[in-house]
Amino acid sequence: MPFGEVTITLVDVATLTGLAIDGDAVIVDIPDEDWSAMCLRLLGQAPTDLGGGVIRITWLRETFDELPLSASPETTEQFARAYALSLMGGVLFSDRSGGSVHLQYLLLVEDWRRAGRFAWGGAVLSYLYREMGRSALQMTASSSLGGDFGGWAALLMLWTWERFPHTSPLHAVTGAQITQDAVPRGIRWLPAQTRQHGDQFYLYKLWFDECTTFVVSI
Repeated sequence: MPFGEVTITLVDVATLTGLAIDGDAVIVDIPDEDWSAMCLRLLGQAPTDLGGGVIRITWLRETFDELPLSASPETTEQFARAYALSLMGGVLFSDRSGGSVHLQYLLLVEDWRRAGRFAWGGAVLSYLYREMGRSALQMTASSSLGGDFGGWAALLMLWTWERFPHTSPLHAVTGAQITQDAVPRGIRWLPAQTRQHGDQFYLYKLWFDECTTFVVSI
């Protein structure tokens, strides 16, 4: 392999994940209203321990676990926003807290038509780069050999497997069939029987399914 520099590009994001790279910039505005009031307006309810606009992802998943069969259109939208907020805080724009998300992201899915015009792929890649940069600076300052970072780590994992196939766990799985024409392309790195090859594959499949569902829903 010739020596040089390689990095994740927008094309990689689009082909591996299916996230849009063309569209409006993902910009979060700080609302004029109180965080609790905004949460009630967009989700229909708010946690009692809401402080500084930060909400626990576990609360979102427990409170909006299952949409009632008789749910009204308004309730359906509230559940959809809660799911999207959980996905953004837990996967796409996760931070090092590992269990919370800021309510400012909720404004991105206040208007679903507007949300569908966002270049989500560009935002995800930018956020991941920022988090990796912060981690690298902290490692340099502390002379540490490792550091945590936020963002969608699965994107980095997928890109590594795509560009350096010999590093993929599937490389060591006997008889693994890697589909060449999978769409999005990241799916090609999932074994046909996900559960049979370890929990890490199953967990990744859940992440990928969540992300794909989010893209389709907007």
